Amino acid sequence: MRVSAIAALVLLLSGSAVSQSTSTNPDTSSFDLDGTARITRVVPMPTTVSPEAQKWLKEIEQETTMPTSNLSERRARTEQWQKSQLAEAKRLFPVNIEPKDIAGVHTDVVSPLITPAQNLKRVLINLHGGGFNSDSGSLIEGIPICNLAKVKVVSVYYRLAPENPFPAAVDDVVAVYKELLKTYQPDHIGIFGTSAGGILTAEVTVRLKQLSLPMPGALGLFTMLADFSRTGDSRQLFSLNGFSGGIAPSSPNRGPDDEYVGKTDPRDPVLSPLFADLHGFPPSLLVTGTRDALLSDTSIFHRALLKAGVDAQLVVFEAMPHAFWYHFQFAETQEALELMAKFFDEKLGK
Repeated sequence: MRVSAIAALVLLLSGSAVSQSTSTNPDTSSFDLDGTARITRVVPMPTTVSPEAQKWLKEIEQETTMPTSNLSERRARTEQWQKSQLAEAKRLFPVNIEPKDIAGVHTDVVSPLITPAQNLKRVLINLHGGGFNSDSGSLIEGIPICNLAKVKVVSVYYRLAPENPFPAAVDDVVAVYKELLKTYQPDHIGIFGTSAGGILTAEVTVRLKQLSLPMPGALGLFTMLADFSRTGDSRQLFSLNGFSGGIAPSSPNRGPDDEYVGKTDPRDPVLSPLFADLHGFPPSLLVTGTRDALLSDTSIFHRALLKAGVDAQLVVFEAMPHAFWYHFQFAETQEALELMAKFFDEKLGK
């Protein structure tokens, strides 16, 4: 029977494998007449991921706190968490950082310590995550890619919701892109982002196409969604930390998404690029994990890109939750960051 929605879900985690020969099967599933699934599963700790990732997965199993609805508190927590990761990013990936206003938008220009001659004509635009209401990763995302790709990265501090709902963030990034076009050829410009930043990357590209502006050379769509009109299946299964963190069935346009969407039609082709004409989109790399709340949404958009004839690659990491590459201690993170850097090196004009 086709599962159309998930109304109730209980996931039991185990640190060791469960024998298939046990006399009592702990796994259960039942289905309502409308196809709603009610599931109990025992999920063994995967042995296919690094020891560091296994340790982290075990630790976050204990995290059951629901995200706060207080905007100031959410932003404060996000800022505190990013500061704790920023020092490690700077230590592992040395770069130069210069604050700069571009087209009236605040940015950080992140530059390699030494830029190879072939990369002097290239630039990347980074759009940070944070649910459109805070900054969870501008420099955390920009610093490693700058260091590994040896390419200048412009991290854009676009306007945030709820004070500035859609399309304010799109307008800010388009303004920065247009300004960079005065210095760089479009096929030498890449745009990438994680979570909200990945969504914004696709939205900006649709808007550039609507404005008949030249397309950038490559896109990094790192765990994202492209349809605000519905809730993807994996968002009914996982929280941002995978199995932990207050799993609950959700509905479209609920929670922080509302702050960003505002009064815009959820099927607007810029807000939700799944409904846009994707023909002519730049080569795109999509990255997610099997426990990522946006796994379904990312894979759905990948299929849409393929259908439109776009050079699109999808990489899915075993057992990894949302935006795992923010955590630098995993072998999986190093692998993901190197994939991202290599993609831009191969796709951007030389």
